Amino acid sequence: MTRADGITAALSHLGRFDELAGANTPIARVDPRAKLVTTAAFLVTVASFGRLEVSALLPLGAYPLVLLALGDVPLGPIVWRMALVSPFAVLVGAFEPFLDRQPLGSLGPIVVTAGWASFASILLRFALSVSAALLLVATTGLDAAAAALAWFKVPKVLVVQLLFLYRYLFVLSEEVARSLRAHALRSPNHPSPRIRVAGSMLGQVLLRTLERAQRIHVAMACRGFAGQVRLRRPLRARLSDIAFVACWCTYFALCRVSNLPRLLGTAVFGVAG
Repeated sequence: MTRADGITAALSHLGRFDELAGANTPIARVDPRAKLVTTAAFLVTVASFGRLEVSALLPLGAYPLVLLALGDVPLGPIVWRMALVSPFAVLVGAFEPFLDRQPLGSLGPIVVTAGWASFASILLRFALSVSAALLLVATTGLDAAAAALAWFKVPKVLVVQLLFLYRYLFVLSEEVARSLRAHALRSPNHPSPRIRVAGSMLGQVLLRTLERAQRIHVAMACRGFAGQVRLRRPLRARLSDIAFVACWCTYFALCRVSNLPRLLGTAVFGVAG
């Protein structure tokens, strides 16, 4: 596979979320504002847990699992994107087991220290937060999410820049793939450009991208774009959307004020888990 083919494949993976958001699923039909508020409440709840709390975080996994199931989102794209950014979470918590060796308990012959508990908590919070954010985009779409942000009075400049950053990423990547493919056809013996050639190609790509961006801007202005995100289906909250937010926020609050796995262990086995 050439570099151009790799970029094309990456673009297809990136555009996969737009296809998922356009599906007719129960979660896709929920108002984008309801999903945005619920996801924000979920992220705040996850971040509010202490560094040594692990079991109490586990029930919060129900939210991304429900979005995954009712949104008909395949697990592969979510896991692949989480794996791309997972090294950051691993680096953040990698030194915890060495810095905090205070014993907390044991699992058979294995002594569990505070450092290992903190490391597990960091990874779990990372997995919950990133999966919820990815599923929000996969079940809503960036256009609808941007419209929801604008409805909540997020600065228009920030919303439009976020939307255009995503859209122009495809434009820039397409230009890079086109240049690499042209170079590979002209230099079959050296499909990968050398440093001197790569600098010239990069300059040409940026110039063509700028020209194309100007043409797109003129086309948008001719069609009446004035900095406002518009949707084919207007935002309209229903009673079911309000119930969606209320039920999930109540569940998040319950998970925060009580350790559900410990309560379940006490009720079933008569011991604190």
